Amino acid sequence: MTKHPLLVAFTAVVLAAAGSGGCSSSGTAKAASLKPESERKPAPEFTLKDTDGKLVRLSDYRGKVVLLDFWATWCGPCRVEIPWFIEMQRKHKDQGFEVLGVAMDDEGWEVVKPFLADMGVNYRVMMGNDATAQLYGDVDALPSTFLIDRDGRIAAIHLGLSSRKEFEDGVEELLRTPALPALTLRTK
Repeated sequence: MTKHPLLVAFTAVVLAAAGSGGCSSSGTAKAASLKPESERKPAPEFTLKDTDGKLVRLSDYRGKVVLLDFWATWCGPCRVEIPWFIEMQRKHKDQGFEVLGVAMDDEGWEVVKPFLADMGVNYRVMMGNDATAQLYGDVDALPSTFLIDRDGRIAAIHLGLSSRKEFEDGVEELLRTPALPALTLRTK
């Protein structure tokens, strides 16, 4: 994803005026409550490298509730949400919860690693690419955040800046729900 100066300026104006929004051409933000289990689709598998160059697969987190956040260092709404995700990671890590960040900066680790250090990010971050963004519906608005249930299915999609409470409520509800038995998943 390319950082467009006019888009960044537009986003700043929208945020100042509306108090919320996303880094997208439409300037709109949509948030969704949890989908009923019968409507959840499997989250697309990906393999990306983290800050240490280690491969990360979404399937490595099966059995956990995952908050998958596509973001960029230049995205104002992303900067608002990241501290919430840091706190949620700290609060829920021992309950089977993980935050995974997918950085979409064209400049790569050169800008992302210092940003992560400055923000004190305590969760795993990978460098994203267009192929991974396309797997998740051609992510073109940042932040785009997916809540994934213990069975690896997308339970909610948040496009643009969402409320902290909406994220927390969704995560807590998913943490209360056990994974389906493997036989049940195969028959759906």
